Amino acid sequence: MNAQKILVIGSSNMDMVVKTNHIPAPGETVLSDSFFMNPGGKGANQAVAAARLGGSVTFVSKLGKDLFGSQFRELFDAEGMDTRHLITDEALPSGVALITVDKEGENSIVVASGANANMTVDDINHALHALDGAAIILMQLEIPVNVVEHVASYAASKNIKVILNPAPAAPLAKELLRSIDILTPNETEAALIAGIPVNNVEDARKAAMLIREKGVNTVIITLGAKGALVCESNHCTLVEAKKVRSVDTTAAGDVFNGALAVALSEGKDLATATRFACDAASVSVTRPGAQSSIPRLRELNEPGKENN
Repeated sequence: MNAQKILVIGSSNMDMVVKTNHIPAPGETVLSDSFFMNPGGKGANQAVAAARLGGSVTFVSKLGKDLFGSQFRELFDAEGMDTRHLITDEALPSGVALITVDKEGENSIVVASGANANMTVDDINHALHALDGAAIILMQLEIPVNVVEHVASYAASKNIKVILNPAPAAPLAKELLRSIDILTPNETEAALIAGIPVNNVEDARKAAMLIREKGVNTVIITLGAKGALVCESNHCTLVEAKKVRSVDTTAAGDVFNGALAVALSEGKDLATATRFACDAASVSVTRPGAQSSIPRLRELNEPGKENN
């Protein structure tokens, strides 16, 4: 089935990754014998995931006029995305992320946003014709929230489906939530938006229902190794994840969101799309890095691939 266009609007960061036995506590110094750089940023990760998994992707991001910005453009072109609406910031550098990954694959991340934080409504208005051609718009919160609100409001007026991955966690206005078709928080983000702790599947169900009361049509709470809880109307369904050996969870949520957008753009129902997203994320956690961990469509169909 031919996919309709997916418009991803979001951040691009160069990830600088170190691996350690454990993530340091405040004031603690730990040693690492592993360092590498890998293209990342939640927006870029989700755009690359969607492109590799068969989506027709247009990406809007703001890059510095620097080496990383040039590398990003080359990489996005190589992934087959429409990059005509990438924006260059003449003053601020491209974003970077400092990532520590422990021996269990868990991570701690600090982001210096650079040009990402300087994306403006005017930047987006220059790309409005790209929005009009999209079937799905996918966004995150590593760009200014007023830009996210502007796009969501415009999309709602044009009946374009909006998926918002509310990461990193931040309070969201009710007006924004009413403009979102699908919200995809993890447990931490769901807890912040709903205002209750989320420690298990039942907590996630309660949080999803509270979030839906704020105006979101569909809430999908990602639960890591447990899978994802899909809540629409007054019904929630747990889509379980495959059991794999986790190496690095850095981009798992981004792969989930990119894959979800692809499946929905192909006309898949929500349950099938969520299963596809869980499968793609399960492959990504078996590999190190952000974009380096993102699978291609053919890999999801290779027996035993997810257990590598």
